[in-house]
Amino acid sequence: MLAHIALLLCIPSSFSASTRGAGVAGPRLNNNWVYKFRYNTEVLVDRAKGSKEGNAGYKISSDVDVNLVWRDPNSNDDQLIQLAISNVKIENVALRSAKKNILHGATAQSLLGEKRLAALERPFMVHLKNGKVSGFYCYKAEPATIKNLKRGVASLLQVQTSSGKVIENDVSGRCTVEYRAVQGKVTRTKALDTCKSMETGFTTYIQVLGVTGKSSSVTVFTLEDGFIKSAVAEETHMLAVTARRQTAAKVVSRQTLTLVKTEAGPFEASGKNAASVVKSLDEKLFAVGVTAEKVKSQCKGCQSLFEHWKAVQKQFEPDSLSKAIAPRSFLALIQSIRKASKTEILQVLKSASKTALPQVVDAVTSSQTPASLDAMLQFLNFADPKGLVLQERFLYACGFASHPNERMLQALLNISKGKIGSNDIKESVVIIMGALVKKLCQKGGCDLPTVVEVKKMILEGPDSTLVESDVQMYLLALKNSLLPEAIPLFAKYAESEIGAYCTISLTALQRYSITLITDEVKRTVNRVYHQNRRVYEKNVRAAAADVILSSNPSYMEVKNLLLSIGNLPKELNKYMVSKVKDILHFEMPASKILRQAMKDMVSHNYDRFSKVGSSSAYSGFMTGTTDAATTYSLDILYSGSGVLRRSNMNIYGTSNGALLHGLQVAIEAQGMESLIAAKPDEGEEDLESFAGMSALLFDVQLRPVTFFKGYSDLMSKMFSMSGEPMNVVKGLILLTDHSQVIQLQSGLKANAEFQGGLAIDISGGMEVSLWYRESKTSVNNRGAMVVTGNVTVDMDFVRTGMEVSFEMEASLDFITTVQFSEYPFLVCMQMDKVTFPFSEYLTKYESLPSGKNYLSHKGHKQLVPGSEFPLHQENSDMCKRVFDSDA
Repeated sequence: MLAHIALLLCIPSSFSASTRGAGVAGPRLNNNWVYKFRYNTEVLVDRAKGSKEGNAGYKISSDVDVNLVWRDPNSNDDQLIQLAISNVKIENVALRSAKKNILHGATAQSLLGEKRLAALERPFMVHLKNGKVSGFYCYKAEPATIKNLKRGVASLLQVQTSSGKVIENDVSGRCTVEYRAVQGKVTRTKALDTCKSMETGFTTYIQVLGVTGKSSSVTVFTLEDGFIKSAVAEETHMLAVTARRQTAAKVVSRQTLTLVKTEAGPFEASGKNAASVVKSLDEKLFAVGVTAEKVKSQCKGCQSLFEHWKAVQKQFEPDSLSKAIAPRSFLALIQSIRKASKTEILQVLKSASKTALPQVVDAVTSSQTPASLDAMLQFLNFADPKGLVLQERFLYACGFASHPNERMLQALLNISKGKIGSNDIKESVVIIMGALVKKLCQKGGCDLPTVVEVKKMILEGPDSTLVESDVQMYLLALKNSLLPEAIPLFAKYAESEIGAYCTISLTALQRYSITLITDEVKRTVNRVYHQNRRVYEKNVRAAAADVILSSNPSYMEVKNLLLSIGNLPKELNKYMVSKVKDILHFEMPASKILRQAMKDMVSHNYDRFSKVGSSSAYSGFMTGTTDAATTYSLDILYSGSGVLRRSNMNIYGTSNGALLHGLQVAIEAQGMESLIAAKPDEGEEDLESFAGMSALLFDVQLRPVTFFKGYSDLMSKMFSMSGEPMNVVKGLILLTDHSQVIQLQSGLKANAEFQGGLAIDISGGMEVSLWYRESKTSVNNRGAMVVTGNVTVDMDFVRTGMEVSFEMEASLDFITTVQFSEYPFLVCMQMDKVTFPFSEYLTKYESLPSGKNYLSHKGHKQLVPGSEFPLHQENSDMCKRVFDSDA
């Protein structure tokens, strides 16, 4: 069928050769001739804009003799061809001094070895049918690298003499190819993104943290007397970190096949078909397929996993987590773990110190191999309540997994069904299962049996229990899953009598695509904000307003929201005024409809927009480049008595049209009015004293942390407060994880590995001093990040490659100080970024099995100045008063 479609698409070419039989005509060899070619192939790796002189790589040159062995009497385009490679040379691509040239003075025999060279020079056969390689014959026992090089030569004989699109098999795999034939020249363009080969890789599901690639492959053939006079091929693969395209690597492969002369050759053999002729000439020749074989890389003298661990274990101690060496060692250890057995991994886990062990758990879990998962499941005992730290680190690493599979989700499902010693771990297991469901569904695995079972469990969960903490657990799992089926459930719980259910449901609805937010859901959210059925807490109404304004609101929705300002509780009034101003100044999607509604003086006037209070909403830019932008938002809502009700800090990353919710830290407090003998707001009279923090990191909602619950707990915490913040999340996270096998048309193969690691420490706290009549909430973010890209071409006898990387160490602090010694209260918010180092590195390397190597290393370091991020002017004025009163 494909052949017929190709024929219909073909454009008449300048070639007049007849095409007896089905198919498209290809090059034809004359009988009794030997075509003597000179063949060259080279591969080089470099930066995206590197020069040839600075490349790392090598080239292979040889003579290639080609002659016709057999032709089908019924079709001139059905030919069996023999090829023989000789006079092989292997040299550096770049011109270097003898000292820096690892191939200087080397011969093909010294590099390949006598057996490999003999295998390469052993003749092989290609069955050409209508210009396509339909059979490839060589000795089965030959090394895969040698067979692949021969396939690379054979791929240059594959050409058709008329224009059109076809699907072809060659050394790269099964690819869509377009031919353009004009006056003795044929240009073959291969769509590399369509190629299907035996070896595949993986990439991270988060686009902002991923890798983008661009590839091209063009071969130009010159034909003379019906056969190939020359073939020149160039193939380029570019890989770059999406958020920073300067961190990029390029692989270039070139091939040239040039006819030198023709000589008298052997006579054509007789036979019924190509396969029988091959067997009659050499029984040791077998049809092995033209697509490249998998090459197992052998590492001689490489460290074992345990040896590697012993060398880097100090970098996994907590003191190193704020330094770039921690994520760099983390990424390197993951590479070693991915090659290790379960026994080797367990050996490392058992030998790690108590303080380094949590970081080792991060690395083992992030490796995402069957062996690493089995090792973790054997090592951890979820029935032991004392193992909470390690268990939660394992679960969080599963939640951040770059390419999870069904087996990982099944493991968590089994844990949830077994005995769990800690209720916190029970909650985390279910919450993280929701994150895995989302990732598996994104990869098209929503119908996998385990995914279906977990979906059913979390969708039925909220209605299956009356235990408040369990309902919240299932709602948080659904918030992570982003299942469209959960939207009606969130709409239902958004109108609950329990504020926590409402808040989780509303913040979950805000994460969905606006195309999924139906009119019925919008009506529900509007009922909550306008309190049509019952009175709600202020933070619930604020969350409802956020959903309305972010879900493509109608004119009437916006107008009703504006009309409510002035009739709301004092601090909610101020919050809504701030929110509207923030949307307008930051040009958010709702800006246009807001401006239309504000033309009406009834809804937009001085009386409504001059409301005083301490609550605020503000958004701004943190960083901005041509590749990516980082924005932040800070929403603060106070109670009428001036005590913090909700603090919400968000950081978003955008790149190439993709959005990542990088961080959200929300601090909530309620029932604090009794401390200062103040009157609670409407709907909050009976709230239990409570303060806690919830974090969302890289689109994954984590288990909330409670500072205190209940008046007695509050008082005991107040008198025992050390001022030290409570840890929310701490550890090593694998952010970028891209592995790709690049099978080049020459038969050479490149392996690309891009990884990004983050050492992170997020903590937060709340301090209340009755003596000084002051409260302070703080969110401290410490992190060190390393991103590396490594491209290697390893052919056993010579290895070449390069590594590009960048690293940074940074911290971001958000502090809110409230002084309630006078009224109205003084509130000061500060968001500070300290000066931090940023470094970039480029390493190129070449090596031989003998140990001879070449290494080029360049680096660039700079200090990125710190800053205090701007908030609204009212906050700046208030901070001056706070600091003046402290002086």
